[in-house]
Amino acid sequence: MRHGSTGHYETTTIAGEAISAFIPNPLPPASPLDLSDQRQRLLERATVALGRLDSVTLLLPDPNIFLYSYIRREAVLSSQIEGTQSSLAQLLLFEIEQTPGVPLDDVQEVSNYVSALNHGLKRLQEDFPLSNRLIREMHGILLSRGRGSDKSPGEFRRTQNWIGGTRPGNAHFVPPPPGYVEDCMAQLERFLHGSGNPYPTLIKAALAHVQFETIHPFLDGNGRIGRLLIAFVLHHDRLLSQPLLYLSLYFKQHRTEYYRLLDLVRTEGDWEAWLVFFLEGVEQIASNAVETAKRLLSLFQQDEQKIQMLGRSASTTLRVFRVLCEHPLTTLNQICGSTGLSFPGAAKGMQRLEKLDIVNEITGHQRNRIFAYQQYLSILNEGTENP
Repeated sequence: MRHGSTGHYETTTIAGEAISAFIPNPLPPASPLDLSDQRQRLLERATVALGRLDSVTLLLPDPNIFLYSYIRREAVLSSQIEGTQSSLAQLLLFEIEQTPGVPLDDVQEVSNYVSALNHGLKRLQEDFPLSNRLIREMHGILLSRGRGSDKSPGEFRRTQNWIGGTRPGNAHFVPPPPGYVEDCMAQLERFLHGSGNPYPTLIKAALAHVQFETIHPFLDGNGRIGRLLIAFVLHHDRLLSQPLLYLSLYFKQHRTEYYRLLDLVRTEGDWEAWLVFFLEGVEQIASNAVETAKRLLSLFQQDEQKIQMLGRSASTTLRVFRVLCEHPLTTLNQICGSTGLSFPGAAKGMQRLEKLDIVNEITGHQRNRIFAYQQYLSILNEGTENP
């Protein structure tokens, strides 16, 4: 449905060139959204899929194991949308004492994303509100090191940015002038806190994401923070007890349609087309995450059964195996630190896992060896491979 433009343009001059910058109206949209029939059924299906995702963590021996890996998978996907080439394996290698041979700039960006996400989670668990202050804190960590560290980390922009093109004058889209950013973000914060919002949390997250991307409040990192905002709204409003829904893979697979629908909201007010796309993505990604969790649980159970057949040596080997369930790329030193086993004990446990074809050593070295739980990594890697 077309409700008309969702904001207005203001003409400014940059380097002698007239620029039309878009200033969005506050949320919620002035015209009530049409949530009848197809859209209502989509909302119900997406909500049910989220409920299944929330409950599947109860099947896992430790939900944090899934969260640890899933966060890193999301970090890789979200950063790939911005052009980085880092893989999940490279990120995990980087986290093992910044192993040489990994492309530093790309993997640093992904590592920063993990740190920003974890910081946000910790703050929410401490009952800190989902607010502009938290968004700025996460942005500060996201751009703290590597590329983008010169783009005012943790601060709303004070200069004009643009999307597409080589300058604002030939850009595809020009967000609000810097003098409007604080006010636009304050209005978004009020909406996040429920001010005047008649819609359920899933719709709220969909609207907030578009608004954030339209404001584009930072000089860099807007896409990554905007995608995180979706998961954080769902977690903050208790639709998910763990922030396990990340739409980066869906947006990556449908990138052209994603950008087309953002433009359609701004120019014609077609929120409903965006909601259909968004809710279909939520249902799809939530269902896929449930299947991934079930596959991992099945894998863990099958491999534990193999280990139990070892008899007296099963106990030590299981201790090594459970570290690999948390860290599918690891070293013997990490095993020792996590389990309290001696180095020879950890090495023997790992050797047994190699004989069972559960892990394999990936360096070919005699010292500083790295071991991979390859089937686990293969499941997590699905969809993260760069084309």
